[in-house]
This record gives sequence, C-alpha cells and structure tokens, in this order.
Amino acid sequence: MDAAILSKLLSPDGWALLGALPPYDERQAMKTVTALRAKGVAPDLAAAVVTQSRLRTRARAKFGDFADGMLFTADGLEQATRLLVAALHARRYLDAGVSVLADLTCGIGADSLAFAGTGLRVVATDLDECTAAIAQWNLRHFPEADVRHADGLRLDLRAEGIEGVYADPARRVSGGSGARSRRVFDPRAYEPPLDSVWALRETVPAVGIKVGPGIPHDGLPDDAETQWVSVNGDVVEAGLWFGPLALDGPGRSALVLRTFTDDDGKEHTLSRTVRGDDDAPDVGGVGQYLYEPDGAVIRAGLVGQAAAELGGRLVDPTIAYVTTDSLAELPSGRPADSVGAPAPIATGYRVLDTMPFGLKRLKAYLRDRNVGRITIKKRGTAVVPEQLRKQLVLTGTEEATIVLTRVAGNQQVLVVEPLGPV
Repeated sequence: MDAAILSKLLSPDGWALLGALPPYDERQAMKTVTALRAKGVAPDLAAAVVTQSRLRTRARAKFGDFADGMLFTADGLEQATRLLVAALHARRYLDAGVSVLADLTCGIGADSLAFAGTGLRVVATDLDECTAAIAQWNLRHFPEADVRHADGLRLDLRAEGIEGVYADPARRVSGGSGARSRRVFDPRAYEPPLDSVWALRETVPAVGIKVGPGIPHDGLPDDAETQWVSVNGDVVEAGLWFGPLALDGPGRSALVLRTFTDDDGKEHTLSRTVRGDDDAPDVGGVGQYLYEPDGAVIRAGLVGQAAAELGGRLVDPTIAYVTTDSLAELPSGRPADSVGAPAPIATGYRVLDTMPFGLKRLKAYLRDRNVGRITIKKRGTAVVPEQLRKQLVLTGTEEATIVLTRVAGNQQVLVVEPLGPV
C-alpha cells in the first residue's frame, strides 16, 4: 500500500465506503470492485477497500471484533501477533514492573494494542512510513501509544525513560514485482538482525523478542527464556525473554493455549506451561495408548518432559510419540473443556494393533476389516501418505486411523483409535 491509497482509505468517503461493504466473499470480489467503479469510485480506491475487506475477514482469527476498526497490509497481518498472545506479552512486562516500553518494530501495531490496552505507555516505531501510519491509525484510541516513523534501534532509551524493549523483527522478504514475500529462517537475516536487538539488554535488561517458531536451538542465548507458543494446536511463535521478563529464569519452555466458548457464549482460554531439563527420557515398547505432544512442546524439545507428565515413555529416542500402559489424565482430573482446567499438551490414541510396516501385509489387514476410509499419521518415516493411500486401494465401508513411525529403530504401523486431547 502506498501513501496515496492510504490517504484515500482514511478520508471520510473512503472510510465510509469500507464500512458499507457487505461481508467479504471471495467469489463476489471482482463483481464488488466492478460495481464500485460503476458508481464512480476510483479504480485504485475500489480495489483497496475490497482488499481491506478481505484482510479484515482473515484478521478476525487474530483480532476478533477489533479487526473491523483496523487497517492491514498482507505481510503485516501475516506477522501480526494474535491479540490473545499479545496480551500475554503485555502481562510479562507488567509483572516485571515495566511501565514504559519501546516497541521497536511495531508493524501494524498488534502488540502495541495489547501494551497500551493494559495501561503500558508505548513508544512504537517502524521503518516503513505507510506501516507506521497504519499502526498510528490502529492505535488511535490509545493516548498511551506514541507511534513514530523511525528506526527503533536509534532511540535514546535512557533519555526516553524506556524501561522495557520489545521487537518483532521482519521475517519475510519481498519477492519483488508483485510476487509473494517469502519467509526468512536465518535469524541473522531478520530485519533488524537478532544480534542488534538483544544487544540492547546492556542498556535495558527487560528485552523481549518475537521470533519464528522454526528458530534452531543452537545459538539461543543462555540468559534468555525461549518459549514456544501454540494456540489451538497451531504453533504461532517463539519468544526470547531476557532479564526480569524471564520470570522463571533462563531455559526452554512451551506455552499451550486452548480456547473454547461455553454454553452461555462466553470465551475462555486454557493454558499450560511445560518446562524441563535435558535429562534423557525413558524409551520402551508400545503400550496400550499413544500420545502426540503439542507442537509447541515438540519445537521446544520438551517431549521427554511431556512423557514424564503423561506418565509414559518414548517409542523411540528420536521420535516425538509418547506411549503409556494406562490412560493419561489431566493433572487436575477435570475435563479439558472445563473452565480453569489446564490446557491439554497432547492428543491421545488407543492402540488397537501393531505390525511391522509392509504394503502387502497392511493391505491384507485393512481388507480383512472392510476398511475403505483411512487417516494416516506419520513421524520418522519417508512414506508419503497420499501415495500410500492410492497403493492400498481401499474399497470397504469402515474407517481406520494408522500411525507410521519408528519403534526402537524399526518401521512400524500402529492401528489406533483417536481419544482426543489430554
């Protein structure tokens, strides 16, 4: 988005036009643009309001009803923190005693919304002029937020009275000529580079940095808590938290969040934090139950800790599957969807059968049980599920779920029955 289009969107006519659009429908998008142009709306404004309508529809998953009063860019929305998680970021700073912080790479203002919304005073900066203008608009209701088109690394933190620093470095680079941007996985290629941001802890100890969940463990700073976060089973980010923001001290952790709506329509969030050390977990044969740990737990390298909490062992030292001889329960004993219960850290399955992997054997097994529809899960095997499904030539009427994995170094097929989260 360029400055001219942004100016048109923020004009009274442009804002009213955006607000008057019907709910976004991909199938009707071109027809809507054509209809707007037929009414005399400039082509660039017609395209811009429909684009914003599309982005707002996508943004509701992250911002809920707040999305209806915001502006977005495609890349800015892609990288923006979910409001649920941003609120937890804000809580870290509040618990650390921070009252004034700098959001060095504010983007469209997602985290700054949560910071300002919890009473923190925020100096939010972005290098891109239009992005900073969008953030300023999104934060227009919060006098606690001072949004600037500036290089956050050049802020005089002491002179500004900054007590905490937050950064969400860009992890995408433009494809050029209208091509889609692509992800960057090397932290040295972030903008700004991670080294430049975490060096600020020499001036302000309370530094937090959002990074991609694919960040490698090698090279993580020893004095930070690195926490991977999942929401409803999707790993959404990792964060590096320094100084007083590492409330439980340095190390790796996983935060698992699950949301649900109760019978009265009220939304609730369940949470559970997994922390651990590098002790080698127990490994053994497949028991009566199989558990697949949450993705944040896997990314954090805490599968062994999850196995201990589930009262089980790994099926193989290199595979993120846990097995138990009895049904695992939540620590509180309460159902996973009850208010105040801890979030589940794994998905459970009852093991019905096991066998060495072999196409002929598996085909005969499924044929004998009249299986026609199959769910294939895999870990630690090169088998491609879609190719295997075609090779099995299933014609029955029953359903089955199988897990392809290594057990004690050998390729195995586990026939399982889904039990749900635990």
